[in-house]
Amino acid sequence: MPDKKLQALLDTAVVYGLPMTREFRGITKREGVLIKGPSGWGEFAPFDDYTNVAASRWLDCAIESSFGAWPVSKRENINVNAIIAEVSSADAAALTRAAVIENGCQCVKVKVGGTLAADEARVAAVRDVLDTALGRGVGSIRIDANGSWSVPEAVKALRRLAEYGLEYVEQPCAELAEIKQVRNQVSVPIAVDEAIRGAAAPEELDLRGIADFAIIKVAPLGGIEASLRIVEQLSMPIVISGSLDSSVGLAASTALAGALDIATACGLGTGTLLAADVVDTPLVPVGGMLKVQRVAPELGALMRARDEISDERGIWWRARLAAAWHAGAAKRSGHLLAS
Repeated sequence: MPDKKLQALLDTAVVYGLPMTREFRGITKREGVLIKGPSGWGEFAPFDDYTNVAASRWLDCAIESSFGAWPVSKRENINVNAIIAEVSSADAAALTRAAVIENGCQCVKVKVGGTLAADEARVAAVRDVLDTALGRGVGSIRIDANGSWSVPEAVKALRRLAEYGLEYVEQPCAELAEIKQVRNQVSVPIAVDEAIRGAAAPEELDLRGIADFAIIKVAPLGGIEASLRIVEQLSMPIVISGSLDSSVGLAASTALAGALDIATACGLGTGTLLAADVVDTPLVPVGGMLKVQRVAPELGALMRARDEISDERGIWWRARLAAAWHAGAAKRSGHLLAS
């Protein structure tokens, strides 16, 4: 029965908390749940503002990871980008320098969407470090507005920021109709993220004439198998990106990226945003690459991560996992669980 299967998940569930190196996406601690099955470990970590229906896709992904099979990878390593939050230009320069020198990244994604002056200062600082460290024009910059701009704001910002050589802008506006208007007025290629993972039926989206790149995030889309079905429908370059995962969750994204022929860097360098992980050696870029592999939590690291969670939040997360199960989508993965 489904409730027995749900209880089986809860019996293995470990709620974790991971402090971050700095505030990102409005949080300073990343929380979630790890579940264990015969295939390994899966991660359920939807952000607090996700609905139960949206969260149920994350549970599908966790169940697939812990009870299902991942596709055979075409590559051992995945080229990834570093990520720079909405920080000062000085911090952006320091973080980019570390990403290049310590992690070997040659592609950097920069968060934008504040004041244009601050955004430009941040992007300019990243470009200066990349050109100095790698040679003029060698390093690439992506920017991500998270749908925060209006059409006029996006056009104005992109016409100015284009001077720094942008590979693409991710989700400049919230709605696809707005993004299409922007695309018709600027030269910067456009990628979509929230418009895909927020769609009721992402596998039915038609992005022709709207976007140049599609950002695919394995957990919000329901797992690797579900993501591959969406990719099949999109006739455009794909970038696999993470969701501020622990190394356990990030491993599923590397598996998806490894199953595809992707020329561009994937947005999977987010491990550097965490000050701690559920493993002693986190998945962070080495030589600009992440290895495709399954990851299991290590006892000491997992115990420390568990200790970061209050009793109240632990109860909340377990209730949220149950709510996601009952929201419906997770029941489609129920066949993977032992009866």
